[in-house]
Amino acid sequence: MITITILGLDQYIVGRLSRELTPNIAKLYELSEDEVNFVAPSNMVFHNGVEQTSWNVIVRVNAPMKVSVLQDEVANLISVGLKDVAINLAIEFYYYSQDNRYTRLNSDYPRYITSDNVVDFQAEYEDLDEGEEVYDEDIFEGIE
Repeated sequence: MITITILGLDQYIVGRLSRELTPNIAKLYELSEDEVNFVAPSNMVFHNGVEQTSWNVIVRVNAPMKVSVLQDEVANLISVGLKDVAINLAIEFYYYSQDNRYTRLNSDYPRYITSDNVVDFQAEYEDLDEGEEVYDEDIFEGIE
């Protein structure tokens, strides 16, 4: 499993980057795309009291020790992928032993939410009886 955490970028930009970079990262690491995840914490990068978002971006790559030989290629791939959204970039690699990673997958649910399996709550709401009306009067009337 490869986890890429991006600090100092808007979460929606990281979402787009995830869609664009996941296939190439998976191919480089010779993994399924299911084994690549991006994390975009709600954060801001500061230096000496001045906010640095998009100006100084920090990327942390967590990967199994056995793929450390690909570090230069991965750093280049990420650097090129972020060139239009990050002025300055630092990429840090953190490696772990496979013995130190545990995964539990629930077989009752799909591994990931996708556009094909997401529940459309709006469609479910529209299925309500059209005769039903929303109560829009003062529910606290007479209560002080």
